[in-house]
Amino acid sequence: QVLLVESGGGLVQAGGSLRLSCAASGSIFSIDAMGWYRQAPGKQRAMVATITSNGVTNYVDSVKGRFTISRYNANNTVYLQMDSLKPEDTAVYYCAALIERVGSMDDYWGQGTRVTVSS
Repeated sequence: QVLLVESGGGLVQAGGSLRLSCAASGSIFSIDAMGWYRQAPGKQRAMVATITSNGVTNYVDSVKGRFTISRYNANNTVYLQMDSLKPEDTAVYYCAALIERVGSMDDYWGQGTRVTVSS
């Protein structure tokens, strides 16, 4: 079994910062890409940022220059540093990982952590 557990969400004023963390645990052989997605009220889940096992990053245009994704492979953790937060960043944030186990490679998702940015 594989678990992804997020932490770090909360309520912050516009212009503030939050750091999200997501740790993967379980029977893991290796982790390929990891990423953060978000789902705002009334909207579909959408990609925020991704990072490959080699550290190549990709961001949605709306967060470029404000958010930074990073990972620490030794403990199977991915982070999202969010600066200059805006009310439109309000959403439930989910981490995801493409994880290889013995005999399979699948996407796994965390349970989500809520981020609320007040104006």
